[in-house]
Amino acid sequence: MIITLKNGNKMEVENGKKLSEIAKEISEGLAREAVVAKVNGELKDLSEELNADAEVEFFTLKDKEGLDVYRHTCSHILAQAVKNIFPTCALAIGPTIENGFYYDFDFKTPISQDDFEKIEEEMKKIIKSDLPITRYTLPRNEAIKLMKEYNEPYKVQLIEDLPEGEEISFYKQGAFTDLCKGPHLSSTGKIKAFKLMSLTGAYWKGSEKNKMLTRIYATAFEKKSQLEEYVKQQEEAKRRDHNKLGRELGYFMTSDVVGQGLPLFGAKGSKVMQTMIRFVEDEEERRGFMPTRTPSMAKSDLYKISGHWDHYRDKMFVIGDADAEGEVLAMRPMTCPFQYQIYKNGLKSYKDLPYRFCETATEFRNENSGEMHGLIRVRQFTLSDGHIICAPEQVESEFKRCLELSNYFLKCLGMENDVTYRFSKRGKNKAKYIDNDKAWEDTQNLMRQILNHLGLTYVEADDEAAFYGPKLDVQCKNVYGKEDTLITIQLDFSAGTAFDMSYIDQNGEKKTPFVIHRSSIGCYERVFAMLIEKYAGAFPTWLCPVQVKILPVTDRAAEYSEAVKEALYDRGLRAEVDVRSEKIGKKIRDAQMEKVPYMLVIGDKEVEAGDIVAVRSRRTGDMGEMKTKDFIEMVHKEDKDKVVYKD
Repeated sequence: MIITLKNGNKMEVENGKKLSEIAKEISEGLAREAVVAKVNGELKDLSEELNADAEVEFFTLKDKEGLDVYRHTCSHILAQAVKNIFPTCALAIGPTIENGFYYDFDFKTPISQDDFEKIEEEMKKIIKSDLPITRYTLPRNEAIKLMKEYNEPYKVQLIEDLPEGEEISFYKQGAFTDLCKGPHLSSTGKIKAFKLMSLTGAYWKGSEKNKMLTRIYATAFEKKSQLEEYVKQQEEAKRRDHNKLGRELGYFMTSDVVGQGLPLFGAKGSKVMQTMIRFVEDEEERRGFMPTRTPSMAKSDLYKISGHWDHYRDKMFVIGDADAEGEVLAMRPMTCPFQYQIYKNGLKSYKDLPYRFCETATEFRNENSGEMHGLIRVRQFTLSDGHIICAPEQVESEFKRCLELSNYFLKCLGMENDVTYRFSKRGKNKAKYIDNDKAWEDTQNLMRQILNHLGLTYVEADDEAAFYGPKLDVQCKNVYGKEDTLITIQLDFSAGTAFDMSYIDQNGEKKTPFVIHRSSIGCYERVFAMLIEKYAGAFPTWLCPVQVKILPVTDRAAEYSEAVKEALYDRGLRAEVDVRSEKIGKKIRDAQMEKVPYMLVIGDKEVEAGDIVAVRSRRTGDMGEMKTKDFIEMVHKEDKDKVVYKD
């Protein structure tokens, strides 16, 4: 048989050869390092025998595919160790994730991270035993019978959910057997460095209607040094975690009485949000966007026209019975159908286009409780929402304007180098999307053409499009490496027709406009979270809720301190006076802990002079004395120019 390698080279090998043997024929080095192979596009164990011509690609631990197999094997070792220690627990699933893996368990009695040490010790024993890992298959009825004998109800469910005719495979290592598609390493002894990281609750199959399981997160690396570096990074991530830091700095909080995914912003957090919103709104209007104010709810009739009722209802908050006759209301998950109504108010000419609508909109999406995370994913959020209604020939130029605006905001936030771009397309599950193959093909080709004309570096992702069209997602990672969408620009081929929007062209003919959905800065809550993590709470001066903290040394300096504060306010700067009866050292330390950019120490000398302040910087420490007006001008310029720096 003929094997075609990734580089196009072909080699002839005997029928029935194992992939491991083929790797050895290629080179001894590859045989030592290869951990998995892709055969005709499907990953296979190296023990797999080939009996027909095939395209074959080998992967090592330096490849994502190889590292995923390495970590997935470690997840089975974790499961075996847990079963050895807690034999009555039931196994659920144990997939790999971006920086490691997890396994879900149903324990009879709760465990805690205090149990991690004995679980890790048991894992080390399994690894030291170097147990061979073998794969086998069973018919459906035998597979179900086996899992029932092992008292694994979740595995039984998984098998029952598989389509008829689907191959059902298991992996065995020593006395332990687990349902798994694979592939795996050849033995447990190949795992070199691992660590259990955290423990949390997770609903079975991600549904809050199901039982809450215990999820153990872990990671594994080829080398101990890589693991140590990763653990170090995770410690830094915990320090920067917006959930922790945002609460410590008084930016936001949550309340069980209020509800999950509904953050509460105090004075400081509200000021940061207000600052961002005012900045974005002013810039949007400067660039030709028209502000709107639309309701937070509407009748189901509106969402039926837009398609949200059919394709998005599960994510909407419906007021009352969704299937009841008569008027049914729902909270808005986006503003687009509302702004379309504004466009339709009056006849439009081609000379009027494009119409650029923008709105700082409070929106609502019924996220699953297991998906919510701090400010990253919430049920009520504030979006810099907007829609452009334009002629087809204006689509590319308007798309470019949207991207330029978003990039400007990212630059002002210091995030322009933190993002990547994803071209999100329709997937194979066409039921999720509007049924129009030609429109999808045409619009996706148009999107690709636009992105290429702009010279944008992007990846393509299937099954990530909106239900009405493809989109460009601006992606950003949080401190733990999880990627979230920050900003979107979407092409919509259906809204113009669905809402009967029109304009009169140069020839006096009625035409249907094209629609671009865009968010210039994204969800403010999510941006806020990303900024907390990026700057560890120490925002650039222009974003800080308190830009200057004035610190009187004695009560005699209080009146002058208030006068300095008023002078700062007159220039649009945000300042506070610390009037507490504390020593100046403590006042400085507290201001530092609050991440205030500048501190002004006011003593008798400054009061007597009447025009000087002693300046301290959060970043550089003591800056010496400055004339008050010079300091104010310095900070004002920093604020006005949106200066970005890192501590």
